[in-house]
Amino acid sequence: MSKQKHKRVALITGASSGMGKDFALRLLEEGYVVYGAARRTERMQDIANKGGVVLAMDMTDEAAMRAGVDRIISEHGRIDLLINCAGYGQYGTLEEVPIELARRQFEVNLFGLARLTQLCLPHMRAQGGGRIVNISSIGGKMSTPLGGWYHASKFALEAFSDVLRNETRQFGIKVVVIEPGGIASEWRGIAADEAARHSGSGVYAGLVTAFAKAQAALGKQPGPKVITDLLMRALSSRRPKPRYVGGQMAMPILFLRRWLSDRMFDRVVMASFK
Repeated sequence: MSKQKHKRVALITGASSGMGKDFALRLLEEGYVVYGAARRTERMQDIANKGGVVLAMDMTDEAAMRAGVDRIISEHGRIDLLINCAGYGQYGTLEEVPIELARRQFEVNLFGLARLTQLCLPHMRAQGGGRIVNISSIGGKMSTPLGGWYHASKFALEAFSDVLRNETRQFGIKVVVIEPGGIASEWRGIAADEAARHSGSGVYAGLVTAFAKAQAALGKQPGPKVITDLLMRALSSRRPKPRYVGGQMAMPILFLRRWLSDRMFDRVVMASFK
């Protein structure tokens, strides 16, 4: 039991699939105590089988988040690593997506993440340090039609992370943002379905059709290991970079966004919607 207390303790949200699950399994291999949190706990048996702890947690449920953090502190007395990976893409045009769904996008992608971070920070300060990794997206640096509410939530997460990094560095807490490009996951299918549901038959239907074609043209995307490797680089560094970027088309897109004017970048984006 004393040996267990010296293991690094990680809390990972969105651990039922994709990057979150891959993070959990890799960290278990690296010797972390891993608490994997998600709504769909039935999909995390593989994490439990490898020694991880499964937590039922909805990012819009304050009580569930508080109970999860309290359990970790009760069982281990510390939280060394928080990985905020839970999130989704609410697609559809800004005009047609109901405002209550836009609010939910922010509740999950930003406000729930922020509240869980608030719950973990006092423990990290008390223990003299910790690491927080926020999974953003290249969609937090650039935007495309149909993804307005998603992009807005990720742009906000980028700013939140910058402020958090500078506010907490005095306590030995390191904050890292990871910005994935295309990664094989459920995300693309959910975004496409939402775009079609809200905007597939109205005045913006042409954009939805073009979006579907553009997504199909991307072909096979790399698996989550690409991002997990970035995570491990960040965790192994004594002085991690504020941001890490990886995944399909991530570097070229951010290069263009940085160096092209707004109008020139608009042309590049809209060319993919023809």
